[in-house]
Amino acid sequence: MANEVKGRFGPLVGAIDQGTSSTRFMVFAARTSELITFHQIPLKPKLPREGWVEQDPKELLSAVKECIAKTVDNLNKLEINISDIVATGVTNQRETTVVWDSTTGEPLYNTIVWNDARTTITVDQMIAKAPGHSADYLKPLCGLPISTYFSALKLRWLLDNVTSVRKAVDEKRCLFGNVDSWLIWNLTGGKDGGLHITDVTNASRTMLMNIQTLQWDASICKFFNIPMEILPQIRSSSEIYGFLRDGPLKGLPISGCLGDQQAALVGQLCFKQGQAKNTYGTGCFLLYNTGTTIVQSQHGLLTTVGYKLGPKAPAIYALEGSVAVAGASTAWLRDNMGILPDVSETEKLASEVKDTADVYFVPAFSGLFAPYWRKDARGALCGLTHYTRKGHIVRAALEAICFQTRDILEAMNKDSGFPLTKLQVDGGMTTNNLLMQLQADLVGINVVRPSMAETTALGAAMAAGAAEGIGVWDLERECPESVISDTFHPSITEDERDIRYAKWKMAIERSLGWHQEQPKTMPDERYRLLASVPGSLFVFASFLSLVIAKYLSKPS
Repeated sequence: MANEVKGRFGPLVGAIDQGTSSTRFMVFAARTSELITFHQIPLKPKLPREGWVEQDPKELLSAVKECIAKTVDNLNKLEINISDIVATGVTNQRETTVVWDSTTGEPLYNTIVWNDARTTITVDQMIAKAPGHSADYLKPLCGLPISTYFSALKLRWLLDNVTSVRKAVDEKRCLFGNVDSWLIWNLTGGKDGGLHITDVTNASRTMLMNIQTLQWDASICKFFNIPMEILPQIRSSSEIYGFLRDGPLKGLPISGCLGDQQAALVGQLCFKQGQAKNTYGTGCFLLYNTGTTIVQSQHGLLTTVGYKLGPKAPAIYALEGSVAVAGASTAWLRDNMGILPDVSETEKLASEVKDTADVYFVPAFSGLFAPYWRKDARGALCGLTHYTRKGHIVRAALEAICFQTRDILEAMNKDSGFPLTKLQVDGGMTTNNLLMQLQADLVGINVVRPSMAETTALGAAMAAGAAEGIGVWDLERECPESVISDTFHPSITEDERDIRYAKWKMAIERSLGWHQEQPKTMPDERYRLLASVPGSLFVFASFLSLVIAKYLSKPS
């Protein structure tokens, strides 16, 4: 197929990049990995309740179609023939859960986003039924702890709480998937023959796939009481799945699919065991290639599928450390606190102060992910004084990202036994030079940033272009040394680094145990009445209840 393309850039490959904060369609030159053009649409989550994060599935799909159309317009303006595009890949926010009606094509509920924390009670229920009440009961099978993070818990919540979902399951018309499955089903025909599929990387984030067999595990599905018939077919990360059914690129093969963090692993060319990358976006995700070996973490990390580049290719595994809040903390400072006029001002404002003035910010808005896995943690600002200014808080937010990365690196070094000598980075936040320098300072190793920081979409394009039947991207020729990059070197002493990290650990301790989930029913008959007491009378009623209880407990 490559020989049929005569454009000045050679064969082109597209990438649908559907993230948490934006949707993009990007077009790359297969011969040079050069980004030719793209279009991006920002997204805002819906926050119906504290700890709940949702998106409209139809808005995500509409944004993808608009991005494709606008990018095609760009190509036309550049006088590039759209027939030069030979395939497209898909990369997506992982764990974000979608359920929809197979007969109408309509969503049965908003997407429940990966960082949503509504499933805390569901998590407690699942842990309570696990032998030994262990959150790690399923880790030998799926590589993941029982946590609010993963799709199975979100799906279980939907089945328990949304009548339309239960009804659709009973009537055999419910389909489930992460965002990749929703997009591919719709783009390949939807209710008129759309493909209900996912790839191994996305499937490995549901808790429902056996990481050894790479198939849905009947015993895990039984544990969560999830019907297997609603699950998509699992495919490799690089093969022709189907074709775009409509739009300006109608008939274009979809031949690559990777969860966003695994796509960045591919885009960063981490093809060798021991290589790792860290992506800085809404959250922060560090993946360490363990080759064909499944490494079960003993220090709070996740075992996941890194990629499987073809149906006959071996699965490559990775250890992962996931941080829930990275760029989301600067968005919070802008939207909730009014400290930042725009996130683009983060570096400027943080550079106006020489340090954080001993302020530490733990952005545990919905708990802490790796390596702590504490859903009871909440955000904390420690060390405030009369001297504290907004620049100190903004700088502390940047340092929090770096400290959380160090937390993961410490765990990864223990699990792998081979400490990293450099950290490859990517993602939107890596354009912040101060953040990159702070990261090098606080982990004590070089931080290497490629000139093209958005490697997530590149990884999806590489998988699509390398697929059998497409064959325009030669992954064998790719090598990290060919990538133009910047390197940030540590500039502080080891003692200073360790003192600041010790303070960070103190701040972490102060954030733990803050949130206690309220039980659905009152534990004692004396308090049952309080559930219906108006808010303004609640404190008085509570006090009166305690007085009565104390009086009744006295011996007669």
